Amino acid sequence: MQPFIRNHQYNVIRKQAALLERACATVADPKVIEAVRYSTTTRTIEAFPNATEEQLGLLEQIAVLRTSEQFQLYLQSFEPYMAEFPSLTAKQANRLFPKVKKLKLPDLAAIDYRFVTYVGWTDVATGRMYIVYERDGRFVGIEGRFTPAKKGVCFLCNRHEEVALFTSVSKLRPANASPDYYMAIGNYMCVDSGACNKNITDLAALEKFLQAVVGS
Repeated sequence: MQPFIRNHQYNVIRKQAALLERACATVADPKVIEAVRYSTTTRTIEAFPNATEEQLGLLEQIAVLRTSEQFQLYLQSFEPYMAEFPSLTAKQANRLFPKVKKLKLPDLAAIDYRFVTYVGWTDVATGRMYIVYERDGRFVGIEGRFTPAKKGVCFLCNRHEEVALFTSVSKLRPANASPDYYMAIGNYMCVDSGACNKNITDLAALEKFLQAVVGS
């Protein structure tokens, strides 16, 4: 099989496997375990609406797992089928943000792109946050100001983490807008993009944000 599992889909698999493993280890009632088994299997498969029969066969193995070793091997079996986020180079990143004279970048070579939905980082010195996402075969970059906050719910991964208010100016302009028109769009999101990438299970919020900021 060719790689077919994107990071957010792998997170769904991992989350459902953890739920079932916990039930197998702590619940005594077989009926309850079977109910959890059915639910986790269904939700895993639902994350792959275009899966082939061969791919479904691999995913559906969650339904027969029982021991910790089996769950571990199940998750490891997906590694050859992870569809990597395209490797981002410094040159590509600088092209995405041409107005930033001295763009401070993370260590791009150290990123494991198998487990990335987007590349994100902050520049504390300038109070700026950056996101790079791959859409329709090309990179899309968003920059904006971030205001650190305390614990909160990230709009991307929907998990309770250390968040910041990320505010970006939309490039979209209504017809007949005045020259000084602008619209800022803000959302609370994880300061640590690594944690966010481990938690994100749905692309809808990210896609909606991109559409609002950069359009099609």
